[in-house]
Amino acid sequence: MKKTKIYLAFVLAVIFAGCSSDDNSAAAEKPVVINFEVSVSAGNGLRVIADNKSTGASGFEAYWQFTEGGEKVLDGPGPEYYLYDGPGEYQVTLTIEAPAKTYTDTKNITIDGEAGPDPQAKKALKEAATTFSVGMIVQANRLGGKHDEVISKDFNSITSEYEMKMNIMYPSEGNYNFDAADAIVDFAVSRGMDVHGHALIWHNATPSWVENFSGTDAEFEAMVEDYITTTVTRYKGKVRSWDVVNEAIEDGSNNLRNSVFKQKMGDDFIAKCFQFAKNADPDVLLFYNDYNLTFDSGKQNAMFAIVDDLKSQGLIDGVGAQMHISYNGPSSTQIQSVVDGTVSRDLLMHFSELDIRANPDNDLTTALTDSRAIEQQAKYKEVVEIYNAIPQDSKFALTVWGLRDNESWLLDFWGNPDWPLLYDSAFNTKKAHDGFLEGLE
Repeated sequence: MKKTKIYLAFVLAVIFAGCSSDDNSAAAEKPVVINFEVSVSAGNGLRVIADNKSTGASGFEAYWQFTEGGEKVLDGPGPEYYLYDGPGEYQVTLTIEAPAKTYTDTKNITIDGEAGPDPQAKKALKEAATTFSVGMIVQANRLGGKHDEVISKDFNSITSEYEMKMNIMYPSEGNYNFDAADAIVDFAVSRGMDVHGHALIWHNATPSWVENFSGTDAEFEAMVEDYITTTVTRYKGKVRSWDVVNEAIEDGSNNLRNSVFKQKMGDDFIAKCFQFAKNADPDVLLFYNDYNLTFDSGKQNAMFAIVDDLKSQGLIDGVGAQMHISYNGPSSTQIQSVVDGTVSRDLLMHFSELDIRANPDNDLTTALTDSRAIEQQAKYKEVVEIYNAIPQDSKFALTVWGLRDNESWLLDFWGNPDWPLLYDSAFNTKKAHDGFLEGLE
């Protein structure tokens, strides 16, 4: 009996200790008073303006839902704007997630106005950029709905983010799969857009059966020729241009990467791949594409050595300089250097894969601040100004690498919050979008 009492006393002590710990944790957390205002825009009767007025919520994640159970939209700095499809009764919800508690407030709003002049309406990028194409990446499963609406309005060229690469189009030996690529190309053709093919050969998108190819080197080369010929021929007359080889230069040494293509086809594998593509479609524009060409002069020199060899054989039409940059670098002089090298060689200049990190040093933890957004805006303007000043004969396209901030590849790659693109998660244009337009003025 005595042992039982001791045991019960121990259990109760553990329970009370746990409760005390939870209570102390909750008490230690600064109380949040959730509050927001929502109103209909005076300029557009279908647009609402939601302003988070909560206190004690600094540092916590907050998000909006503009319809009951609708998509979650992160609350950024300043008011959030949302455009409804039509009149009706809608429920707007603000949620703040704190470590110990989730706070929620909901308000109903009546939308009975008509779409009038939109104060956020801006000139379409493709209309402002009259001397070159403005591109956007796509995924086959994002070709409809709001993505379609925004892309069709602002852009006249699209690039597949990853579905026109070898591991997707040629997943197993003898078996091609062009389903996603076909959907992307058909989407562009139906809307009168250009397609920039990306990318035929890339060491990071090589299927395992190719990496572990069991045949002879001659058989490997014949397989690569068949793959390039089959793919380029399939889209002849529909795809304007191809990145034939992507990122073949090794960081640090600036030598060719020791890829399976180099191992089995030799140091001239790049020229061979370009020749295969040119044989398949003599009219398609062929590009070499790489990154860090602005930051790293050694890599830039190595790239131009490859390009010069291709040009001497009449195999290349342009250079793709990936513009994965930050609001604070590279400098305009560094960007101009790759432009000057390309233009002096009478080649087309493609500013490919443009995104501008707003948080490269991870000093922003919850939201894009107004001051940083302005700095990012200035960098977008600078990049577009540089591109717009290129001689007409060397202009090709400027391709933005992602539509909405929450869809950017940079989030997973760096593991930091960031807001590198032209649109926020609710498809609203940002100051970055203004910067792009300002660069064209």
